[in-house]
Amino acid sequence: MGFTVFLGNLPTWVTADDIKQWLAAEDLVADAVKVIRNHETQESKGFAFVEAPTADEMQSIIRRFDRAPLEDRLLRANPAQPPKGKTDARAPQSPPPPQSQSQPAGAPRRTAA
Repeated sequence: MGFTVFLGNLPTWVTADDIKQWLAAEDLVADAVKVIRNHETQESKGFAFVEAPTADEMQSIIRRFDRAPLEDRLLRANPAQPPKGKTDARAPQSPPPPQSQSQPAGAPRRTAA
C-alpha cells in the first residue's frame, strides 16, 4: 500500500478536488487522491485514500486531518490497511507442507496392549 492514508468520515459531497485543495492549503503533497464511490449511484461512500510520496508526508497528512472538524463531524485519518480477506491473485501460492507419516516429536507413544 506504500504511503497511503485512509481519510474517513467525509461528507458525501467531498470530491478528490476538495481534498487536493485542503492539502495544498496546508502545504501537504499527495501523489493521488481517490474518493470511494458507490458503483451504482456514484455517491461518495464517505471515505477516500490519499497516496503520499513519503512516510514523513503521510504522517503529516494524518496529524493534520485526524480528528479535524468538518461540518458536524470529525474526520479520521489513519495509515491505510490492506483489504481484509483479499489476497493478491498474482502472488504465487506456496504449497502446503508435506504430511509426515512419523509421529510428531513429543507426542505420546502408543504401546501395544
